[in-house]
Amino acid sequence: MVCLSAALLGAGVASVSIHAQSEDAPGSKRHVKYLGKPVYPDLAKKLNLAGTVKVEVTVGTDGKVKRTRVLGGHPVLATEAEKAAMQSEFDPGPKETTEIIEFRFGAQ
Repeated sequence: MVCLSAALLGAGVASVSIHAQSEDAPGSKRHVKYLGKPVYPDLAKKLNLAGTVKVEVTVGTDGKVKRTRVLGGHPVLATEAEKAAMQSEFDPGPKETTEIIEFRFGAQ
């Protein structure tokens, strides 16, 4: 499994990590062209929520995210993480791959 981390400057978001997974080629990774930046929800701010949301994305051969599935995290944060994951874009590849993006939210 390969891990790529990037810091975000969005309000309340500390960082995002991407773990590349390919069923046919363990350890392969898709280069990330753009990572969506989640919005820290107002309700999360009011409740002072922090935590990590894991989102599994299916990336098509064109590099666009085709599907998302939340694997874990607080439901208040998960919706925004899933929206950001859908906006992400990867380099094109010869086949569909599955990636896991971790969005870490924290009050800042």
